[in-house]
Amino acid sequence: MSEKIIWGPGARFLFLAASAVVVVAGLRAAAPILLPFSLALFLAILSLPIMFALKRKGVPTSIAILIAVLIDLAIFGVLVLLVTQSVADFQERLPQYVRRFQNLYAAWIDNLQDRGIPAGEFLSTELISVSAILDFAGGTLTRIASFLSNAFLVILVMVFILAEAVVFPQKFRAVLGQGDTQDVSRFAKITGEVQEYLVIKTLVSVATGLSIGLWAWIMGLDFPILLGLIGFVLNYVPTIGSILAAIPAMLLALIQTGSLGLVAVVAVGYGGINLVFGNLIEPQLLGRRLGLSTLVVILSLLFWAWVWGPVGALLAVPLTMVVKIGLENTQDLRWIALLLDKEPPPQAEAAGPASIDTDEGV
Repeated sequence: MSEKIIWGPGARFLFLAASAVVVVAGLRAAAPILLPFSLALFLAILSLPIMFALKRKGVPTSIAILIAVLIDLAIFGVLVLLVTQSVADFQERLPQYVRRFQNLYAAWIDNLQDRGIPAGEFLSTELISVSAILDFAGGTLTRIASFLSNAFLVILVMVFILAEAVVFPQKFRAVLGQGDTQDVSRFAKITGEVQEYLVIKTLVSVATGLSIGLWAWIMGLDFPILLGLIGFVLNYVPTIGSILAAIPAMLLALIQTGSLGLVAVVAVGYGGINLVFGNLIEPQLLGRRLGLSTLVVILSLLFWAWVWGPVGALLAVPLTMVVKIGLENTQDLRWIALLLDKEPPPQAEAAGPASIDTDEGV
């Protein structure tokens, strides 16, 4: 007769820590497979409203999937053309920008020395290496080309996910049984909230990118389309993304004109755009729950960038938000979701486990 093993708090913690290490190691090792699958999953979630809208109008499932995929391919093709053309033009002008920046940097050092500040003893124009910058730009282009080479795999996986999404709810109910509707409703709630977050976040990011591109064009900056695309992508990263998106535009304004006044105007414009979309429109659309604290955003960026590289950094916040939504819909781990939240929870939620146990449907 076997005795039941009782795990103490320390043993449980060590077991969970060891499990986390194994999971993280698996994520890193399986990055070539999991990364395209994650991208395909997010694209499929964004495409589901189109597919289901077509099905409600009587369009057959196969045709609805085909139309949704063709729309995605058209959007993706336009983005690829814009990115490749803009990056190629930027690489062509990069040596000119670097020389211009070196001249501004040297003039700034001379200005400090004229005022009696021995800046030349600590700073030198040799700190800015043209070859290093060109090598970095070339490496960036190589990574972009490698990422685009996986586009076919991403689209292929997305097609199968869309096809499976039509019948998966019925399969899920069959596995759980008709009597167990609680898990089915919880799963439907999680998927609905994830889809709502990704769709709203994408629409707000598109509006932000268009506004940034228009502002850059009004300010006379080079590559307004590229700056708009950067703003669109980095808008998926709350708080930090808006700051990072403004840096290239401010540097371009400084290099093109040498005017700190224009740099300030560009920065104010970026701040206004992100204030309107990030602090006013997006919270109204997403609600209080679908937010993350700044510390969690930074940690998620560092973690997913370490696990999956630059693309992992772009997916960091959506992935963390998916985890948070899943935790919110559980009884035992809901407290972790509250810790990840951007704002303190209402008093009813902060009352502790006793109040959680009284929630209905969980």
